[in-house]
Amino acid sequence: MIAMTDKAAEKVKEIAKDENLEGQGLRLRVIGGGCSGFTYDLYFEDAPTDMDEQFESHGIKLFIDPLSVQYLDNTEIDYVEGLHGSGFKFNNPNVKGTCGCGSSFSA
Repeated sequence: MIAMTDKAAEKVKEIAKDENLEGQGLRLRVIGGGCSGFTYDLYFEDAPTDMDEQFESHGIKLFIDPLSVQYLDNTEIDYVEGLHGSGFKFNNPNVKGTCGCGSSFSA
């Protein structure tokens, strides 16, 4: 299961409205890269593929490819604002380590 916090869902809805993307789902995937091995990728998409796992959280449709699902199981997506900027934060119990800058992880 993949879930979003209230704050993250509100931010996604705000972005979708501002960019005229309402009604689209959110593509969530894990890709190779970064200093620890993997990074998260998040963007709007019209529809899932036939192979995608689909979840819904706070009215937001989430589309996740089969390879990424194994790395994202039980992940919670939050939105944080702080001194170092703002952005989506992934609270992922599958992560074994992260890089110093916090933008990539190892599983």
